[in-house]
Amino acid sequence: MKYAIVEDGGKQYRAVEGGIIEVDYFPSEAGESVDLDRVLLVADGDNVSVGTPFVAGAKVQATVVKQIKGPKIIVFKYKPKKRYRVKSGHRQKYTQLRIESIAVE
Repeated sequence: MKYAIVEDGGKQYRAVEGGIIEVDYFPSEAGESVDLDRVLLVADGDNVSVGTPFVAGAKVQATVVKQIKGPKIIVFKYKPKKRYRVKSGHRQKYTQLRIESIAVE
C-alpha cells in the first residue's frame, strides 16, 4: 500500500491513494486539482523515503471533493455569583480532498 505524509497548514496528514483527507479550508471549487508538494515521507511497501525535511521531487495530486463544516463547538463562560454568562458557538470549515496519485521523481 502506497502512502505519504504531507504537511498543509502546519498540520500533518496521512495520504493514501484513493483515500479522502480533510484539511483546513482554502478557497477552491469542487473538482479542482490541487498539488501538495510539502511531502515529509513516502512509503511504498518496503521502500520508505524520508525527507530532510521534505522528500525531493515528491508530489501528491489531489482533487477537491467539497467544502464542509466540522461539528459545532459550544463555548460557555460562567462566573458564579457575578451574573456573568456568555454562550457562543463555532464551526470550523474544512476542505475534503481525494488523493489521486503519489509521485516521486
